[in-house]
Amino acid sequence: MIRTAECVSPMHPDKMCDRISDTLLDLHLTHDPNSRVAIETAGGNTLVYVTGEVTSEYKVTQQEIEDVVREVTMDENIGVIINLNQQSSEIANGVDTGGAGDQGIMTGYACRENEQLLPQEYFLARELNKFIFEKFPFDGKTQITLDRNRIRAVASFQKAPTTELYTLVTEFFKLYPQYTLQEIHCNPAGDWNIGGFTADAGLTGRKLAVDNYGPRIPIGGGAFSGKDSTKVDRSAAYMARRVAVDILEQNQEAQEVFVQLAYAIGYDQPLQATAVIDGVETPIEGYDLSPKGIIEFLDLRKPIFAETASFGHMGAGFSWK
Repeated sequence: MIRTAECVSPMHPDKMCDRISDTLLDLHLTHDPNSRVAIETAGGNTLVYVTGEVTSEYKVTQQEIEDVVREVTMDENIGVIINLNQQSSEIANGVDTGGAGDQGIMTGYACRENEQLLPQEYFLARELNKFIFEKFPFDGKTQITLDRNRIRAVASFQKAPTTELYTLVTEFFKLYPQYTLQEIHCNPAGDWNIGGFTADAGLTGRKLAVDNYGPRIPIGGGAFSGKDSTKVDRSAAYMARRVAVDILEQNQEAQEVFVQLAYAIGYDQPLQATAVIDGVETPIEGYDLSPKGIIEFLDLRKPIFAETASFGHMGAGFSWK
């Protein structure tokens, strides 16, 4: 089958919004590990808007928020508008008793296509993006189309001359000699120097396929960044990945594992907890899949989330593997 996936750099407008939201989450968790946080960030045209709900013993200041925005965007002159409120008391009533912070469906996945146990086209797009970002740490995208052993590669990076970008792509694929580079498209619309919020708008949670497993694997649709782990669309998605990896490691004959969890707001047990191992469905047993159980098992009250917002949340060395 022909399969395609993309990755964006940490300086892409959407990713900068994810990084701002998760850095602010970490700021709260550093001072109050029980903080309830749901922060959304939108940016564009020299302005960033931070909104959402926070319930925490730590009161973040406007200056701290502005410092985070300017550190992430690397723009000392960017404007910041802040509109934060407390979590709804009606939602809090369900979470205080240990229930899920929202309803939702979460998907976990693992396969044997590479050492990160991720779809190969997604793995290659992400690793290529990291490779280019080391030399050109700016706004950028990569895309890989994988057709058996043939590759069609796309790379567009701010401030990266096309000739240098082409060289980097060819150097990268020397690491993977099993593939033939059929086509390379570098800056196909021409070299560009205007990027980030100056060139385009960004929004937290708009790169969900990049955050998960690429477009081959269905996802529940919930965003991760800016949310504390009482929100199961984040924590249960991590747990679903952990279960999928565990099953693959325990069953050496298995090649592919899908995990699906589903929750109701205010209720602490999943309404669905199933794994599909090489096409065969089986119930998940032996895990505490309550929000509290997941948080404790994966140690999710620590300020670890800013790092997740740069290059995807799965297969990146976190406790959910």
